[in-house]
Amino acid sequence: MYQFSDKKIQVGISSCLVGNKVRFDGGHKQSTYCQKVLANYFDFKPICPEMAIGMGAPRKAIRLIKDEDRIRVIASDGSFEVTEKLNDFCEQTSPLLTPFSGYIFCAKSPTCGMERVTLYKEGTNQGNRDGVGVFAAKIMADHPLMPVEEDGRLNDMLLRENFITRVFAYHKWQSLVAGGLTIGKIIQFHAAHKYLLMAHNPTLYYKLGPLLGGRKEPVEETAKLYIEGFMATLKTLPNRKSHSNTLSHLQGYFKRVLSSEQRVDLADNIDKYRQGLLPLMAPITLITHYLTIYPDPYLQQQVYLHPHPDELKLRYAH
Repeated sequence: MYQFSDKKIQVGISSCLVGNKVRFDGGHKQSTYCQKVLANYFDFKPICPEMAIGMGAPRKAIRLIKDEDRIRVIASDGSFEVTEKLNDFCEQTSPLLTPFSGYIFCAKSPTCGMERVTLYKEGTNQGNRDGVGVFAAKIMADHPLMPVEEDGRLNDMLLRENFITRVFAYHKWQSLVAGGLTIGKIIQFHAAHKYLLMAHNPTLYYKLGPLLGGRKEPVEETAKLYIEGFMATLKTLPNRKSHSNTLSHLQGYFKRVLSSEQRVDLADNIDKYRQGLLPLMAPITLITHYLTIYPDPYLQQQVYLHPHPDELKLRYAH
């Protein structure tokens, strides 16, 4: 059904978020950001589990029921149950989504909610918001490396940037795998992402390098361990301290070529960013500018300087 493309970044998305009228009330929950901005960079693949099992729209609302050690999905008025149909759909659909580089779920949905979905006690109208939509739960369990996010959480600029950064990075990895794995390619991939990883989680970053040095295991096993650590590292939200530390490392590459005035200017930009007086884009832009004057092949390959298109304007939130 879906085939990987190194040219298109395929991202799954709840159908209602792209404006399809598939919700229980016959409406949609269109995300303007997804439709007007992200659609320029992602090839969205809409899915609605409830429509896929033939429930139609409009329809009776469904809810999650905690029945001892299992989750049931029934109509809010108790008139029917779709647990088995939904579970069958999840089992059949999940393996097809391997080509996806990310997924955006609809918040609070009993099928697609990523977190805080109301979970009711059997035979009552009492519920706690500690459930997960059955389809979202299956996708996250089967594809633990795939970046996932909810539409509402994308309003948080730091969560938004982190998700998009991970999608672009994961697609690069998928492209590498599709082209044939070698240790050399993984080492090159790791080198290009060095400062991006450092900015997210320096502790986890320093554990990745040893995975690639002198291992005797098959390349597939090394790759599995590496990408698990890589995606876990990127999942950590970077902060001013980790970014400032990374920027200082980059600054060191210029110490022999910059004039005294330029060195002071760059150090001042980094320090003002550290204090919260400038956005991250300020020192990043200055470093990129100096790279055009004093080219350095190693720095020019660093994904950290351009982890996603500048047009998305994500780094102004830091």
